[in-house]
Amino acid sequence: MSFLKEFKNFAIKGNMIDMAVGIVIGTAFNNVVSTIVKKVVMPPLSLLTEGVKLSDKEYVLREASEASDEVAIGYGELMEVLIDFLIISFTIFVIIKFINRFKTKSENPKDKTVETPKNIQLLSNIEKLLEEQNSYIKNKGAKD
Repeated sequence: MSFLKEFKNFAIKGNMIDMAVGIVIGTAFNNVVSTIVKKVVMPPLSLLTEGVKLSDKEYVLREASEASDEVAIGYGELMEVLIDFLIISFTIFVIIKFINRFKTKSENPKDKTVETPKNIQLLSNIEKLLEEQNSYIKNKGAKD
């Protein structure tokens, strides 16, 4: 199969659209979390540290002079980004856990509270028919 044909199949099946929607939603979610961290979480932390902004914290390697700029490691901003990451990763974990619980419930053909997808229902019916067929064959073999 050629590369272009594979790409066409990929795009037509909706994977590309699903991925694009996920990226857009993820970007928007990242902006929300960044704002929450900078405007909601960090100000109370700033109060606890007597008004020191965490994002301004840095370790100066070389002071600024007339000949050169200051060289510093901005560990405060890194800490803010890590807080963003922890919130985002925890939220995604909770969402995936919820989706997986719902998916597991929907794939159980015996659970009637959630509609079972057709493919799972068909496989369940085939499994029942095979079990009936096997028990019939065993019973018939026992009679002979």
